[in-house]
Amino acid sequence: MQNLPIYPEQASTIARDFDLFLFVLLGLSVFFLGLIVLLVVFFSIRYRAGSRVNRELKSPDNYKLEIFWTVVPTLLVLLLFGWSTKIYFNYFRVPENAQEIFVTGKQWMWKTQHLNGRREINELHVPVNTPIKLTMTSEDVIHSLFVPEFRVKKDVLPGTYSTLWFEATKTGVFNLFCAEYCGTEHALMKGNVYVMELPEYQRWLEEGNTGDIAMASSGEHLFNRMGCVVCHREGSGARGPALTGLFGSEVQLTGGETTVADEAYLRESIMNPKAHVVAGYTPLMPTFEGQLSQDDIAQLISYIKSLDDAGDPGSAS
Repeated sequence: MQNLPIYPEQASTIARDFDLFLFVLLGLSVFFLGLIVLLVVFFSIRYRAGSRVNRELKSPDNYKLEIFWTVVPTLLVLLLFGWSTKIYFNYFRVPENAQEIFVTGKQWMWKTQHLNGRREINELHVPVNTPIKLTMTSEDVIHSLFVPEFRVKKDVLPGTYSTLWFEATKTGVFNLFCAEYCGTEHALMKGNVYVMELPEYQRWLEEGNTGDIAMASSGEHLFNRMGCVVCHREGSGARGPALTGLFGSEVQLTGGETTVADEAYLRESIMNPKAHVVAGYTPLMPTFEGQLSQDDIAQLISYIKSLDDAGDPGSAS
């Protein structure tokens, strides 16, 4: 299949699993389709009108046959279900050591930003054999990021974050598409993913970073400039919850429910702070809707994620 011109090459760790499962499903479908067609043709000829064949039903019940065609398909379906579930969890569970890159979809381009601040448009440079986590959002309509050679595709939605991860296994240049119709120039919303050896990627990341500030540092500057530090300071008497060690933790909300402080939670807390009020605090925080761009929000989230147990920004670049 790799030699077919319409079939993209396998260039990620999950590509082989997806393809093998697809081919097994196709093989089973072709097998049962062929079996049913052969039986239909056979019985149509054997029991056609005027044929001399015994049509007497000797026994109305055949328990062995009934058990066979019930148990075997059930076991086959359960096997496929377990296999697909394993692939699903491998696909959606982001490795803890994944390198994060922020992606913003916009009519009609892809904007990416690395944690050290370097930005790209319709291009994405990543190191080979390294898990990559894409944190994605849209500035306007629904988009869908699709890299055929990696077998990854995920909708990119306005007003929230979605995540996608992959680990490239081959160096080279691969196609990047939008797989959701997003307007008149949808067909032109495409780019390239450049997979490089790690030393080469590190050089590219540093040499091309002319004037860009690390996302966490930009987020810290924005955090202070917008006055967030007034309420979200450390120590007693703060009017808002402390942000040190917040990301990834379980947050107790007013009303007794809990939620995990992931990227989506942080974004909604910035844009719609009354949606999730932390237990023990009053809803004093104003909304920043219309005051912050998608890049600003990503930088703030990067800063919050970089806060370690001592309250200082960790190594975000």
